[in-house]
Amino acid sequence: MDSSKKTVTVQILNAFAENGKGGNPAGVVLNADALSNENKLEIAKKVGLSETAFVSKSKTEDFKLDFFTPNKQIAHCGHATVATFSYLKQIGSLKNDSSSKETIDGKRQIEIIGDLAFMEQLAPKYTDVSHKETLILKSLGLKKTDLISNAPIQIVNTGNSFILVPIKNNEILKNLTPDFELISLISDEFDLIGYYVFSTNTEYDATTRMFGPRYGILEESGTGMAAGPLGCYLFDILDIKQKKFQIQQGKYMKEPSPSLIIVELRIENEEIKSLMAGGKGILNRQMEIEIDK
Repeated sequence: MDSSKKTVTVQILNAFAENGKGGNPAGVVLNADALSNENKLEIAKKVGLSETAFVSKSKTEDFKLDFFTPNKQIAHCGHATVATFSYLKQIGSLKNDSSSKETIDGKRQIEIIGDLAFMEQLAPKYTDVSHKETLILKSLGLKKTDLISNAPIQIVNTGNSFILVPIKNNEILKNLTPDFELISLISDEFDLIGYYVFSTNTEYDATTRMFGPRYGILEESGTGMAAGPLGCYLFDILDIKQKKFQIQQGKYMKEPSPSLIIVELRIENEEIKSLMAGGKGILNRQMEIEIDK
């Protein structure tokens, strides 16, 4: 074996599996304390999934998590967090049903309910983007009449920023024609992870599609950090006053991988204080990645 190389084991877990199938695959690397950020980026690139989580020791929380896409580090990743904590529970590394993670963007609470893992997100921040509506519609091949009336396109942030686009029905959702170059430009301008396009005319509370070309993710099958903002939007903007939302994603991808994300809002005096977004993680396979020492 080449002594200048070392082998890293990556668990591939499908987070947010819907009825035991589908879900969004994430890489999980345990005991990542000795890996540099360059190592982590190289591993994430070789794994080739939208995100890989690296788990190391934390002085303040139960675990430290770093998230890398194939081209850069990001602050939070819902599906990789769900995958990690589901897996830690399955292998017996989590003794309690409450846990916590340290990230580059502060600490977050984690809750395990049965075999579901939930991650805390912050109270929503809303940003008006109506002045860019024409361009945003163009980037998806949509007309103004495709939108839900009286439902503005908005940026919502509960830890990461997404543009939320409310459209009338699943037929329009299914037949979107995303212009990834234009979506990237708009995402750069507003420092977004991507777009979360959704319809409420569906068997769940919403069916969605997530486009994140700025991060090398053309379309993703389950995005916890986007489902959280959508739960807030449904509550605050569409005035759907329930505390729990079931959000489906991945159904209309070229290769469908239906995911189900559960969002539970924490509400005090009619105001969202925080939320938990989660689902189930199922171990898919294991990869061995070789990197330079």
